[in-house]
Amino acid sequence: MYLDAPINPNRADAQELQLLPGIGPALAERIVAYRREHGDFDSLEALDQVKGIGPKTLQNIRHY
Repeated sequence: MYLDAPINPNRADAQELQLLPGIGPALAERIVAYRREHGDFDSLEALDQVKGIGPKTLQNIRHY
């Protein structure tokens, strides 16, 4: 996968988040909903607070 620029999980919409490996429509919507309810993520690791994201997913998206 090649992206023109890094994806910021605090600014990306659900469609952009789906460009990340392992992030499908449902998970992208959960990320956006979690961010809307709790505010911005303070680190990439904070994404593990979203149901469906664990260590493997974090490792897969770290580069992006």
